[in-house]
Amino acid sequence: MKKIYVLDTNVLLYDPQALTKFEDNSIIIPITVIEEIDRFKKDMNETGRNARQVSRLMDAFRKEGSLSQGLALESGGTLKIEIYEEKVMKRLPPELREERGDNRILAVAVDLMESQKQMPVILVTKDTNLRIKADALGLAAQDYESDKVAIDELYTGYATLEVGADVIDRFYGQGWMDIDNGYLPNQYLLLTEAGNPSHSALGRFDHVSRRMVPLGKLDKEGVWSLFPRNLEQSLALDALLDDNIKIVTLVGKAGTGKTLLAIAAGLQKTAEENVYNRLLVSRPVFPMGRDLGFLPGDIEEKLSPWMQPIFDNVELLLSGHEGEKRHSKGYKELMAMGILEIEPLTYIRGRSIPNQYMIVDEAQNLTPHEIKTIVTRAGEGTKIILTGDPYQIDNPYVDAESNGLTYVVERLKEQAISGHVTMTKGERSELAELAANLL
Repeated sequence: MKKIYVLDTNVLLYDPQALTKFEDNSIIIPITVIEEIDRFKKDMNETGRNARQVSRLMDAFRKEGSLSQGLALESGGTLKIEIYEEKVMKRLPPELREERGDNRILAVAVDLMESQKQMPVILVTKDTNLRIKADALGLAAQDYESDKVAIDELYTGYATLEVGADVIDRFYGQGWMDIDNGYLPNQYLLLTEAGNPSHSALGRFDHVSRRMVPLGKLDKEGVWSLFPRNLEQSLALDALLDDNIKIVTLVGKAGTGKTLLAIAAGLQKTAEENVYNRLLVSRPVFPMGRDLGFLPGDIEEKLSPWMQPIFDNVELLLSGHEGEKRHSKGYKELMAMGILEIEPLTYIRGRSIPNQYMIVDEAQNLTPHEIKTIVTRAGEGTKIILTGDPYQIDNPYVDAESNGLTYVVERLKEQAISGHVTMTKGERSELAELAANLL
């Protein structure tokens, strides 16, 4: 049965392509939404860019027919702009008759629900309170879930198999093992002996040979003097150091070592092995809690508070690194040498980034569209690492299930050049682990 979907402004600002994702159903855009989009279009951020894209799409549709009468879409549905009438507000309870954008959108949806009884009317909004109001009025309301990923069902990147002792011994003896289909490219496998879990083997599924192969061997000095402390970190380092895996996603709570491992592998591949020209580390600029406002100084001084977590990790690695760079003056010397570059994601649009080891930290604060913008900057020979914790999000427009990090994990898990590890064991400190689990 076809449905009528009334879209809120935040849906279009989150995903301008939402107009094309409702199949053969009818889409209603209240005129209030157009007004609100117009107020955002001058913003020089992702929301402003999305607002301008929505305006261009609507203008293109306008040339194909009358938006006031409704026009046919390629999907088989229709698109119509509904003009707000003051008398419609009287259909709302007195508490909701105040002239506000949300109330006007509600009024349009309620009017359609009462006048179009032959078709279900559904309000689509990312505003939790607006969905509650709609439900109180008997109006069906949904979140926009086109890009949502069930966080509890998120791909972990590895699996455990119970096998006989002879299978594990054979794997160690010949260095590989034929394995049945059903595993994803670069999925990690832990073989354990039934009844004796200490007898185990660790490997990765190679989709070309259809075999389980061993992890890459670490140098006796580790990765920039860093050694994995648990199983998950071993898997993560294997993916980070494999040049055939072009995009790696590391998802985990605070203190699991995501950023530190990524930076250590990046320094190893750039400063030691010279596989990549530069280590580029970036992160979105989102404050936790109240923003500090404008910061004094030049661009480097302004960015320092936001990039300090990156500096801390680099300094930690440099202080413990054994080798010719042991006496380095710090990250500033690496930056002066052109080995390390740290910058915010604000300036990445339009760039082409060839032959670099690129780390995007705190990627859970990005929308799927922003993630796409970043990944499409990768030039020939570039490897991209996305790290983050879906449960620590500061961006008001995304949540644990709609952020760009989890979106990439699910969309790319079947691709031969992608790798993923979900990390759960904290290693920062006993206190940090306790806080991550109990607070």
